[in-house]
Amino acid sequence: MIDSDGYRPNVGIILSNQVGDLLWARRIGQNAWQFPQGGIRSDETPEEALFRELGEEIGLAPGDVHILAHTRGWLRYRLPDRYIRRNTQPVCIGQKQVWYLLRLVGDERAVCLNNCEQPEFDCWRWVNYWHPLGEVVAFKRKVYQRALHEFAPLVLPEGASPAPRARFPRLR
Repeated sequence: MIDSDGYRPNVGIILSNQVGDLLWARRIGQNAWQFPQGGIRSDETPEEALFRELGEEIGLAPGDVHILAHTRGWLRYRLPDRYIRRNTQPVCIGQKQVWYLLRLVGDERAVCLNNCEQPEFDCWRWVNYWHPLGEVVAFKRKVYQRALHEFAPLVLPEGASPAPRARFPRLR
């Protein structure tokens, strides 16, 4: 499902533990780390897609997490030209995402990366709240910045402390 502007609807999942660290997963066969995310089917609400993707990508059930928040609106990123498949119709130029902030309330041993036919990740780890900004692929960084800044007051004990500016160059 691609909207009239060329964006695929998607959910992004930021899973925090009790101390405010975030689940960070590595894509299979790549040195590319990201938050779990996935498409919203035409017959699903964003929340339904969230729970489907949560189960498929990291093996967690709705009872393993508590929804703390979701972004106020869609966050969009455009794909670099080399990733746009121009031979498909409609052409997808990027993704628009509703991001969810979840707190793990179950046991982290329930995380299972091969809970579907085609797993997307081969390992995961807990990282500091701002760590993803320095490691995510550049074309997704602005969306990650927006989601993390929106959710910071809910996760960080000191509230919305700013991300370390020196480590993360400004996007243009």
